[in-house]
Amino acid sequence: MPVATLAVRRPSASARYLPHLVFLVAVVGTLVRLFELNHELCWRIAPPMAALALLYAAGLARWDNLGSWARPAWLGLLLLLWSWVAWNLPARLTFGYTWLAVPLAVLALRMPTRAARTTALGILTALLVAALLRAAGGFDPDVLAPPVAALWATVFLYRAQQRLTRELAATRGELARQQQEAGRLAERARIARDLHDTLAQELSGSRMLLQAAERAWDRRPDVARRQVRAVTGALGEHLAQTRGIIDDLTPPLLARDGLEAALRDLCARTGSAAGAPRITFHTEHEPCSLRTDQAVALLRVTQGALANACEHARARHVHVTLAYGGRATAAVEVLDDGVGFDTTAPLLTVSGRGFGLAAARDRLAVLGGTLSIDSEPGHGTRVHAALRAEDRVPVGTR
Repeated sequence: MPVATLAVRRPSASARYLPHLVFLVAVVGTLVRLFELNHELCWRIAPPMAALALLYAAGLARWDNLGSWARPAWLGLLLLLWSWVAWNLPARLTFGYTWLAVPLAVLALRMPTRAARTTALGILTALLVAALLRAAGGFDPDVLAPPVAALWATVFLYRAQQRLTRELAATRGELARQQQEAGRLAERARIARDLHDTLAQELSGSRMLLQAAERAWDRRPDVARRQVRAVTGALGEHLAQTRGIIDDLTPPLLARDGLEAALRDLCARTGSAAGAPRITFHTEHEPCSLRTDQAVALLRVTQGALANACEHARARHVHVTLAYGGRATAAVEVLDDGVGFDTTAPLLTVSGRGFGLAAARDRLAVLGGTLSIDSEPGHGTRVHAALRAEDRVPVGTR
């Protein structure tokens, strides 16, 4: 039974950009109000406010390149400019400007160490309270409470969101581990079935023939020799079956030359069979390296889809495309012009191999991939197997 997948959702776009929107509204709104009032401080305060906005935007744009010491220094400059402007604004404009404390609190929570986060939040709260006391001309709860409450509500909500994200990530990791374990168990069960249905039974039959030959060796040597020859021929078949099982685990061509070569060979061999459709193969974009289990999964899904196209769809042409990059690490599409089928009906199974489209979907799901099937009677079938981009393995690694 497939293990359910739990996706860890990132914060929505509105949640990510809301603090920056608050910053923009507060800065632009204050500047517009200064110009409207034609205040004598306008030209002295406008440059530091513009510098604050530019420094804020530059830090966000270069965030990933800022070191562990550069981020606190950058936040310190922002707090210095913000507090200077808040202290020099006319009192009636200070209240709206102090709402910049909300996005600054979010930045403080992103500092690299706990000490830096605690210090930044403490300084920010003190500066906010000082600016509000100056604007109100003294202690006024109606003036102090809303911005301070908003600042600390932001802190608690941000921390709660981080904790929830960590818990969801841990849950997703555990489910992924369980899925991989389920995939390994399913593969072991498949190998056990293959061994039981082929080698175990046939070796048992060969053993019985050898025992019979041993009993008949003195009295009927001709019969004994025929039985030995039969066992010899059967052992050759057993060896071929054993190699087939090994190839099913990791085909030699795939291990040696990669997925593209294995798919090209598969298409050539399948298309050369008597009565097979014309099969074309091509690739798109620059190839990337895949883990062996990923490459084997895509190869087996393609093998199953081609078998369906040849045995069930009565297709005349089949197009196989291996695409790299984009939203998926690698994707294989098998498109045929056959009879098609109703996708709401039970999925087809490849005759004689026990590997159907439903099994292909489960196999990809274990690796975090997806299988989509588009078809309708009389209009061919499109099978698209893709592995997610986050499962990508850098070229040269395994």
